Amino acid sequence: MTTDAPETTETRFSILNNPSYLYQVYSSYMLEYKNNLNTDEFFNPELLKKSLNILVRKYYKPVAGWFQAHDDDIDVVYYSDKFNDPPISTQVLDIDYKTLSRHVHNNNIDLLIPATLSAAITYEDNDIPMILVKATYLKSNEAMVLGVSYHHSLMDGTAFWTFMANWSALCKQLHGKSDLTEFDLPHPPTFEFPNVSHLRNPSKTFEHSEYVLVDADKCVMKFQPGTEKIVVTVLEVSVEQQQTLRQQARNCNVSFTEMLSAVLWKGTNDMRLQLNPEIGSGLSLYSCAVNPRARMGVSNNVCASPTTHTSCEQTVSEIAALDLCDIAQLVHEAIGMCTGEYLISSFDFLLKQRRQELDDERNNRIDKKLMLVYVCPKAVKCIALSSRTFPIYTTDYGFGTPTYVRPPYLPFDGCMRIWPTPLYDARSSNAPLEVYVSLPEHIDLSKSPLLSQFLKASMD
Repeated sequence: MTTDAPETTETRFSILNNPSYLYQVYSSYMLEYKNNLNTDEFFNPELLKKSLNILVRKYYKPVAGWFQAHDDDIDVVYYSDKFNDPPISTQVLDIDYKTLSRHVHNNNIDLLIPATLSAAITYEDNDIPMILVKATYLKSNEAMVLGVSYHHSLMDGTAFWTFMANWSALCKQLHGKSDLTEFDLPHPPTFEFPNVSHLRNPSKTFEHSEYVLVDADKCVMKFQPGTEKIVVTVLEVSVEQQQTLRQQARNCNVSFTEMLSAVLWKGTNDMRLQLNPEIGSGLSLYSCAVNPRARMGVSNNVCASPTTHTSCEQTVSEIAALDLCDIAQLVHEAIGMCTGEYLISSFDFLLKQRRQELDDERNNRIDKKLMLVYVCPKAVKCIALSSRTFPIYTTDYGFGTPTYVRPPYLPFDGCMRIWPTPLYDARSSNAPLEVYVSLPEHIDLSKSPLLSQFLKASMD
């Protein structure tokens, strides 16, 4: 008697209702761990691989699938019996812990991040990994670095860090219990985005100036650094400085993040005007990713959020003439634009344009592509990206939490990534915050009256 094999089932997950599809790039992080207990089986590579495969096959099936562009849509396709398992590579270095840590802090991606090919999703190329991992060990077994790259079209930052927290929890539970089949995950393992279609209001229209159409033949689907070399300066906002900013925020009726964004915007604006007074009539842009989860009552059981971008701009001279409270109000108003009606309008706008782009590609037409406005030239740009509430330092694979996590290098002018430190708690501000500032190499923030107070000492 023969038993028929189970029939293969195919599932499709559309990514076009996820604004992250705009970012056809890999986003990469480095997580540094110290072997404080001198464990022989420190981050066993076979356990890492097994736990990751279980996670994606059992809980995150889209990550074990493939991108597929068809007609006017882009899907992730995954199956019941074949898997695009995330590749894991390993290496052992004969260097000391201090040297390894310096490579992490200096963002040595060539050494510590898995090599990736093009992340562009096309009709021809469907064989694109969703996640790649590179585990770097020391010969001394003092420490290791987990380099992780994920395809941004599948996940936003919220989804990625809940994924990482779940992976580390699953791996920890497998220690000494390799036959486990059920796991207690700290976050709901879902890629679903909340349905906000009921918020659509056809009687209201919005300009969506946070996006811009550019000539397709001049556009590649990745961030462009421009003609100047962009370098990252790490600022540190101490506990005392955070307390001062919170008091200023209360005085101006804005949030802490809005006040910090105002300081970053005015600081870079005034520095660039000082260096080049001729840009006074040029535009100074503020842009940010907005996550209105709490405001819209979106359940925390959905790991991905209905995120979009908003922006505002004034001339460089106008921003220079305003005080911090006025600038914080501009930031507050930009973030406040993201109502439910605005959000669904933004989704509709993006979806319509992306389907047009797919139709152009399918018919070999060269027309327009949609990009975020902050990748285009402006006299001054401040793009605020706040990751301070993400569960970054909860990723414990069974050997303790990371000693340091390095965010990705974003090679475009004006990026300001607000980043937690290991002991930081967003609710109590009990530890310093970091801000990773991407600016042209010639700009010296030590000359800025506003920003020099936050300069962090180099490891070198």
